[in-house]
Amino acid sequence: MGFLNALWSICGFSLGISAGFIVGYFFFIYFKPSHVKDPEIKPLTEPDPETMQRMLLELPLWVKNPDYDRMDWLNSFIDYLWPYIDKAIAKTVRTVIKPIIAEEIPKYKIQSVEIQELTLGTLSPTLQGMKVYEMHENELILEPAIKWAGNPNIMVAIKAFGLKATVQMVDLQVFAVPRIILKPLVPSFPCFANISVSLMEKPHIDFGLKLMGVDLMSIPGLYTFVQEQIKDQIASMYLWPKTLKIQILDSAKAYRKPVGILHVKVVKAMNLKKKDLLGASDPYIKLKLTDDKLPSKKTSVKHNNLNPEWNEEFKLIVRDPQSQALELHVFDWEKIGKHDKMGINVVPLKDLLPDEVKVLTLPLLKKTDSDGVENEKDRGQVVVELKYKPFKEDEIPKGFEEMHAVPKAPDGTPAGGGLLVIIIHEAEDVEGKHHTNPFVRIYFRGDKRKTKRVKKNRDPRWEEEFAFPLDEPPTNDKVHIEVISTSSKIGLLHPKECLGYVDISLSDVVANKRINEKYHLIDSKNGRIHVELQWRTSS
Repeated sequence: MGFLNALWSICGFSLGISAGFIVGYFFFIYFKPSHVKDPEIKPLTEPDPETMQRMLLELPLWVKNPDYDRMDWLNSFIDYLWPYIDKAIAKTVRTVIKPIIAEEIPKYKIQSVEIQELTLGTLSPTLQGMKVYEMHENELILEPAIKWAGNPNIMVAIKAFGLKATVQMVDLQVFAVPRIILKPLVPSFPCFANISVSLMEKPHIDFGLKLMGVDLMSIPGLYTFVQEQIKDQIASMYLWPKTLKIQILDSAKAYRKPVGILHVKVVKAMNLKKKDLLGASDPYIKLKLTDDKLPSKKTSVKHNNLNPEWNEEFKLIVRDPQSQALELHVFDWEKIGKHDKMGINVVPLKDLLPDEVKVLTLPLLKKTDSDGVENEKDRGQVVVELKYKPFKEDEIPKGFEEMHAVPKAPDGTPAGGGLLVIIIHEAEDVEGKHHTNPFVRIYFRGDKRKTKRVKKNRDPRWEEEFAFPLDEPPTNDKVHIEVISTSSKIGLLHPKECLGYVDISLSDVVANKRINEKYHLIDSKNGRIHVELQWRTSS
C-alpha cells in the first residue's frame, strides 16, 4: 500500500504541475492587463528650435543650396598635401616679409622684429561647397565657401627701447565666402590674365592673441572690439563690389597680338632632286610661321622643273619675333596620292633686322632638328627674300578690353540710327528626328538672312556676322532666330525640319550696346544657341 500511495502522489504532482503551466500560459496570453502601455521611445535629448537653428548653420552649403557643388575630393587633396603646403607657405612668408620688416622698423624706432615660430598647424582648410557661374564673356566666376578652424602657431619677438616682448597668435578660425573672377581667359598658361577677389559677406575671424604668455582676448570688452574692427576693416577693403585685383599675365602679351608683318618673296629653287619615275619633279613650297594656327601659304606648282622660279610674294602676321620662325617646306606635287617631301628649312625671325631686306639661299634639309648624316645629302637650295616690318605704336591692334569694346558704326550712319550686328557663334545639342544638317535663319523687320549649312553635326559652329543698318534704335523690336535642318538627300519625304527657335528682345541691346548670351531653343529638348548682339552708333 505504501508503494501505491507514493506512486499516486508522484503522478498527481506531475499532472498538477503540467495543468498549472497550461492554465498559466493561457491566462498570460489572453488576459493582458489593461493598465500596462507600450513604452514611448524618445531621443535622449530632443533639440529645441534654437539648437536646430545652430545645427543648420553648421551644415555645408551644398546641403542647403543645390547650386553649390560638393568639394570632398578637393578637401581630401588639400588635407593630404597640407603638411607640405604648410612648410611652403611658411618658407615663402619668411622670405617675403624679412626685407619688408627691415625697411619698416626704423620708422617706428624698433630695434628688431624676429619671427620665432611660424606654422599653420595640422588642420587644413575645408571647402563647404563651390558655386560656379556659367558666363559667356571670356571669364570664369567661382564662389567657394571656406571654413578653417586651424591650430596655427605664429610667434613674433619684438625688441624696442631695450625691452623684448613676444606676441603669439593661436587658434585661428576663418569663415568666408569670396567671389573669385578669372578674367580674361587667354590661350597662355595659366589660361587667365587677372584674378579679382571680393567678399560676398562679412567674414568671421576669430583667434587667440597672447602677449608675453598672457591671453589678451580674455580682457573684458577687448575681444568684441577687436573682432568688430577686423571685420569692418576687411569689409571696407574687399566687400563686394570692391575687389582685390591681382595681375597674373599681361593680357596683351598673353593674347600675343600682332606686332608686325613678315614680307616673304619666294624667288626660286635650284638643283632639286628628281622624285618622279617619268620626268622631273613638280615642286611647290609651303610656308608658315611657327606657333601660328593659320593655314600655310603655298606657291604655285612648277611642273617638270628642277630649277623652278616663282617670284611670288606673301605676307605673314608676326606675333613674337623673338620666338617665331619661318618654316619652308618643299613638296613634289602628285596628281594621285600623297605629295612627296623634298626638303625643309627654318629661318628664326630674331635673325632679321627690322625694315631691312635680306636675301637668303637656304639648303634643303631632311630634318631641322638633326645634325646627323641624313642632312649631309644634297637636296637643292631655295632662295628667298625676307623683310620684317614691325608695326608703329598707332598701328598695333588694341588690347583685350578695347578688342571686346563695341566698334562704332560706319561713316554716313544717321545721327539717330546705327548698325545692328547679329553674330551667330554656335549651337549645342540640336538634333532632328530625320536628319541633323543645321543652319540658322534670321528674321528681322521683313529681312531674312541665313548661315551656311553644317552637315551631320549636333554641335555646329558658324561664327557668322550679319549687319542691319537702321535709321532709329530698335527699342521695341524683336529678332526671330531659328535653327533649321535640311535633308542632304534628294527626296520629298521630310526635306526640312525646325530644330528650335528663339525670339530676342532688342531693348536691352540698345541700352547695353552689347549682349553675349546662350539662349535655350523653344521646341527643342536640350538645344541652345550662342548669339552675340551689338548696337553700333556713330557717337
